[in-house]
Parts: sequence; structure tokens; C-alpha cells
Amino acid sequence: MAELINWCFEHINYWTVTLFMAIESSFIPFPSEAVVPPAAYKAAAGEMNIFLVVIFATVGADIGALFNYVLARWLGRPFVYKFADSRLGHLCLVDEEKICRSERFFEKYGIIATLIGRLVPVIRQFISIPAGLAKMPVSTFLIYTTVGAGIWNIILAGIGYYLHSFVPKEQLMDKVYEYSHAIGYSIAAAVALGLAFFVIKSFLKKKSSEN
Repeated sequence: MAELINWCFEHINYWTVTLFMAIESSFIPFPSEAVVPPAAYKAAAGEMNIFLVVIFATVGADIGALFNYVLARWLGRPFVYKFADSRLGHLCLVDEEKICRSERFFEKYGIIATLIGRLVPVIRQFISIPAGLAKMPVSTFLIYTTVGAGIWNIILAGIGYYLHSFVPKEQLMDKVYEYSHAIGYSIAAAVALGLAFFVIKSFLKKKSSEN
């Protein structure tokens, strides 16, 4: 993986950003942290454009998410779970628990899960699968996916751009993972608290109207 990340850094451009983000957003394991921050790091050095980095990364994320969505929608739940239990699925770091977790997340939060799921670690790569299984309209799916992926890519790009000012290239990925994991789990916690607040508020409002 380290050699692949080094190769990505040396050959990063808008097309490889799109390609690798499409791979990352599908069920094939590849970290977005190895793509967007290095591209943003180069943008800070004047070699790329930070806005185009975010745009191409988001387009790539949409492509990968749409691939998962289409497979899940047209092949159905039995195929998805059979793949999750297969050797190939395990090689892709897919298992039944991750699919179940994504489905529970989607069932609990509905359509909005497609947006906020893009910001939650582990759920991020798989949230498009329950959307496909639920046959969410493609236009709605793409809108929410684009917004969620765009927010995450802006965060990653901001990390890479910021680190350019004081982190040497050979230390970049260690710092990127440190920052992105902290931010990712902070977002997950904030999302959970926010959703809990609205659930409790709705429950209290319902109880009040019944009394």
C-alpha cells in the first residue's frame, strides 16, 4: 500500500484523482486520504488547482457510488449478501456486518443517510448499497451523494493544502491520516448528536400534541 500511495503522489493529476476516487467510493478498498490531500498539497505548491481537485474528486466519488447503487438496485439483496460472504468480497474488505450496518443506518435515517453517510467512517463506502436496495430515485441519490462527497473532499483538500506550509512530502500521509481520522470521528459524533436531538425533539413534540 505504501508503494501505491507513493506512486499516486508522483503521478497525481485530475484524471487519476477521478479514477482513484471512483475506486475508493466503490466497494474496492482504497483510501480517499491517499488521493485528495496529496493533490491539494500539490495545489498549494502551484502545480494543480485546488477547486478542480475538489470537483474531479467529487465526480469520481459519484461514479463509484453510482456503480454500487446500480449493482445493488438491479442485482438485489441476495446477490449483495452472497458477495459479502464470498472470498472476493472479503478481499475487497466487504463483509455481511458492514452491509448490515449500512442498511441499519439507512433505515434509521432515511434519504438523509445518503448525505451524512458520506461523512461517517466505515459507512462512507457502503451507504450507496442500501440506497440501491431501497430503489431510491437516481436523481435524489446523486444530489445527496454529491453534497456529502463534496463536503468530505473539501475537508480532505483543506488538510492537504494546509499541511503544505509546514509538513515535508515524506511525512504528509502520516499527518493526513492523523488529521482526517480525528475530523472524521468528530463529524460522526456531531452527526449522531444532531440526529439524536431531532429524534428527541420530534418525540417530545408528538407527546405534547397527544396530551
